[in-house]
Amino acid sequence: MLEAALAAGDVACLQLRLKAAGENPADDDAIRRATAALLPITQKHDVAFILNDRPDLAAELGCDGVHVGQDDASYDEARRLMGSKAIVGVTCHDSRHLAMTAADLGADYVAFGAFYPTTTKAPKSQARPDILKWWSDIMEAPCVAIGGITVENCTPLIAAGADFLAVSAGVWAHPEGPAAAVRAFNEAFDKTTRSTG
Repeated sequence: MLEAALAAGDVACLQLRLKAAGENPADDDAIRRATAALLPITQKHDVAFILNDRPDLAAELGCDGVHVGQDDASYDEARRLMGSKAIVGVTCHDSRHLAMTAADLGADYVAFGAFYPTTTKAPKSQARPDILKWWSDIMEAPCVAIGGITVENCTPLIAAGADFLAVSAGVWAHPEGPAAAVRAFNEAFDKTTRSTG
């Protein structure tokens, strides 16, 4: 299923977000096993492999990058552990201040959300598309839209300036399968950027 999804269109990154019950961190060995299984597949497709929350394990396991939330390691700590060439992205919720701070420090991308209701995790904020437009108008660092994004609701986020969409159930629970979802998201990007460009 992963092979088919990655082969179906442009996928920038695959993020491993492995949690135990109640949003508790997964066991380190479980993360190691999952990374060992998934990293070679993403590398084969030239897709960056990003580990969620854990720059220490991301560095140990040779991941392409790490995504840190506001309650995880700091950007500086993640960068120190990962090195200058790795991707380090930062969750900024709906905060312009957090995003500006992350970008000033050197984050490779900032992530805003949640834009829509999601069952992946309990969102700490509700973001509106205008934050994506504000960001894309003034900043060069890419922005990622997060939270409940599907093929059906992604167009306003792309039109507002999202450089990337972080999608979970929108791909893996798509009624026609993950590959069809990847194709549909790519078509939405192409169509929307043509009409707004």
